[in-house]
Amino acid sequence: MAGHSKFKNIQFRKDRQDSLRSKVFSKLSRDITIAAKQGLPDPAANARLRLAIANAKAESMPKDNIDRAIKKAQGGDVDALEEIRYEGFGPGGAGLIVEALTDNRNRAAANVRALFTKNGGNLGETGSVAFMFDRLGEIRYPLSAGGEEEVLEAAIEAGAQDTETEDEDHVILTAFEDLTGVAEALEANLGPAKSAQIVWRAKSDVPLAGPDAATLMKLVAALEDDDDVQSVWTNADISDEDIAKLAS
Repeated sequence: MAGHSKFKNIQFRKDRQDSLRSKVFSKLSRDITIAAKQGLPDPAANARLRLAIANAKAESMPKDNIDRAIKKAQGGDVDALEEIRYEGFGPGGAGLIVEALTDNRNRAAANVRALFTKNGGNLGETGSVAFMFDRLGEIRYPLSAGGEEEVLEAAIEAGAQDTETEDEDHVILTAFEDLTGVAEALEANLGPAKSAQIVWRAKSDVPLAGPDAATLMKLVAALEDDDDVQSVWTNADISDEDIAKLAS
C-alpha cells in the first residue's frame, strides 16, 4: 500500500451558497431514507444508515431533518425511488458518470439527456464510460485525526487498499463492498470519519483547459442542480488555477 495514490479524481462541487442548501439537504435526506428503507431504521443496526447520517452531519444537516428522513422510510412512496446510473461524454472526450435517485425513470432520463445536449456533452450507453473508472469506497478524515504514518497504519489494520493525504483531508480507499467494515474499524482507532461514501475514481485523467474546461464545469453544475441527480463524477483534470479562474 502506498502512502499516496497515483490517481487523481476530480468531483466538482459548487459552492454551498445558502440558496443551494435546501437542495443539498434534499439529496442527503434521500440517501438517509433509502438506507433506512433497505435495512433497519436504527443506525446502530444499519451500517449504511450510519454512513448516510454521518455524511449529512458533515454538511451540518439539522437533527430534525435527519429524523424526518428516517421516519419517511416507513412510507409507501419510498418504494418508488430507484437508483440509476447514467454515463456520457463532455467536451474534450472527458467521461462522466451521473448517479440519480428518482421516482420517475422517464423524467430523469429525459432531463439528464437534455442537460448533456444543452451543455456540450453526449449521453452514452451503459458501460461506455464506467470502464474508465474504479468503483471504490472513500473515507475522509481531517488532518487533525493523526499524522500520515498513523493514518496509514490504521488503514492497513482496517483492511483498506490505499491512503493519500490532501491539503485538508486524509483519504482512505477501500474496495466498495468493504466500505462499511473498514469505516467501522477505522472509527475504533481514529474516531468518526468526516465522510464515507462510494466513489468513482478515474483510472487515468483527461487534461482539459480553456473553453473545454469551462464548458465541462458548466455541464457538471447543471447536472448537479437537477433534483434527481445525487452525484456527478468525471475523469477530467483541470488545474486548480483554471478552476479558480472559471469559478470567479
